[in-house]
Amino acid sequence: ISKAVVPIKYSICSTCMLQISRRQLLLVLQMLSFPVLYMSVWLSTLRMISLCLNLCFLTVNCLDRHVEKSPNRVALIWERDEPGTAVHVTYRELLDLTCRLANTLKKYGIQKGDRVAIYMSVSPLSVAAMLACARIGAVHTVVFAGFSAESLAGRIMDSGCKAVITYNQGVRGGRTTELKTTVDEAVKNCPSIKHVFVAQRTDNKVQMCDHDIPLEKEMAKAASVCPPEIMDSEDMLFMLYTSGSTGKPKGIVHTQAGYLLYAALTHKYVFDYQQGDVFGCVADIGWITGHSYVVYGPLCNGATSVLFESTPVYPDPGRYWEVVQRLKINQFYGAPTAIRLLLNYGEEWVKKYDRSSLKTLGSVGEPINNEAWQWFYHVVGEGRCTLVDTWWQTETGGICIAPRPSEKKAEIVPAMAMRPFFGIVPVLMDENGKVIEGNDVSGALCIAQPWPGMARTIYGDQQRFVDAYFKAYPGYYFTGDGAYRNKKGYYQITGRMDDVINISGHRLGTAEIEDAMADHPEVPETAVTGYPHKIKGEGAFAFIVLKEQTAHIDRVKEELKTIVASKIAKYAVPDHILVVKRLPKTRSGKIMRRLLRKVVTEQSSNMGDVTTLDDPSVVKEILDAYQKYKEKSSL
Repeated sequence: ISKAVVPIKYSICSTCMLQISRRQLLLVLQMLSFPVLYMSVWLSTLRMISLCLNLCFLTVNCLDRHVEKSPNRVALIWERDEPGTAVHVTYRELLDLTCRLANTLKKYGIQKGDRVAIYMSVSPLSVAAMLACARIGAVHTVVFAGFSAESLAGRIMDSGCKAVITYNQGVRGGRTTELKTTVDEAVKNCPSIKHVFVAQRTDNKVQMCDHDIPLEKEMAKAASVCPPEIMDSEDMLFMLYTSGSTGKPKGIVHTQAGYLLYAALTHKYVFDYQQGDVFGCVADIGWITGHSYVVYGPLCNGATSVLFESTPVYPDPGRYWEVVQRLKINQFYGAPTAIRLLLNYGEEWVKKYDRSSLKTLGSVGEPINNEAWQWFYHVVGEGRCTLVDTWWQTETGGICIAPRPSEKKAEIVPAMAMRPFFGIVPVLMDENGKVIEGNDVSGALCIAQPWPGMARTIYGDQQRFVDAYFKAYPGYYFTGDGAYRNKKGYYQITGRMDDVINISGHRLGTAEIEDAMADHPEVPETAVTGYPHKIKGEGAFAFIVLKEQTAHIDRVKEELKTIVASKIAKYAVPDHILVVKRLPKTRSGKIMRRLLRKVVTEQSSNMGDVTTLDDPSVVKEILDAYQKYKEKSSL
């Protein structure tokens, strides 16, 4: 390592030719400066880094080396939508599936550097699709299978995908969704698409087009061995689209070595994963949580990872806990939205099942409120399981702040992320861009130095990447979140600071919803803000201006909801739509959404500075309209 500090890049192993940046090596060296208290953890960490650096192929780390030692170890347990129909897939079987799919992609012209969209429900085949792309050096972009055709098309066009991998249909919560139909609609406007690979999730037949390839049929003819492509540590692994404060989703780019290393380390140490445990992350693979803690992190560690295809209330509110009992899950990682939903059904659905296998509980996607934390800890975990409230983002690649790892039996404060992970240096900044020192303070949450799992760019728009994350506070990564550092120095996330709302753990730019609603011919202006929602954490509240007073307000509202569902997804549909005469604007014409948020969060007594409004009387106008709406709708 000391030799490698001098050059910009250095080959760690002349056999595998893995390249690692000077910055990453310096971060490794910084590990040694931590207190002796953590030395045993750091030694283990360094051993894992050595392992990762001496195997340059990502899929080799996730598959081949485990097949060599324990081929019959279960890699994936597919908890299908139909209760009691779990499918176990060994590492040998997953490698075979991955290689056959990889060879099929190569047969149809997919090469290193090509982009491939994956629009599939959670399954072993969807995991194999991700790994197959990685094995041949293609870049995958997984699109959540609940997104509309227009959203899918936008992501395909932005990334320039050459192919799509999909199912004929999806199955979730006892209902089928027409995935192939959605893909067909999307690719009409995507000239870059050469082939659509169609797998069968159900027995129902779908119409096949000239560019469609029956995936299982082709895989059956493909070889079961596919040599992995040689990749540089900074080659692209995947893109994942996330919402920003503008209307256009951004393709976050993660690369090979740093991302995998960080996903594996955080999976092992935050959850205290031990070999032989069954790791149950119930996230969809369409989100970063599914990437890092269903697929890459667990598989790199040789874990048994659960793939959950269903919903927390199908066929009843005991589904999660029945699965825990049947599969003997040791770590359970889920979203506060689901916990709040299940809390409303009472304790009996939890206590009906044996949860003695559980050792660690995890919360992800948004800050968890105290009531949900207490229920999760005391009812689900029986007060004996470690509960880690994790904070991280698509852009960070893995968990950045969480209660563990820490000293053995160190305190955990309810509903607080608490401690930064190895190499993460959080800082709080004031409105003038100065670092806030000391404890018992609040500010904008930034990170002061790079870490292996951080995103490298926004695909095709490096300047937007710089502007979004590094411009606000030069020299620091700006998370977009606010945070509080308590008297003991622990961190608590207080929520988004920009025009992004967090609906059921899904980040969504208000501009995306506004852009969709603007397509309605009778609605010239819209403004969307977030508001507290008992189940979803945050919901969308839309203010609209009509071209003229109309007797068909209810019709317009329903049409707006349909537009948002078709252009983005059903979860993005506003819970409330309020008609107002005008929106609060500055003299330059900018809508002051913070005032609208004050209205819907019942903070009208503290509106702040309104002197920049073109007409301050608009505030009272909107407040009056809101009060009437509230009384009428029992908001």
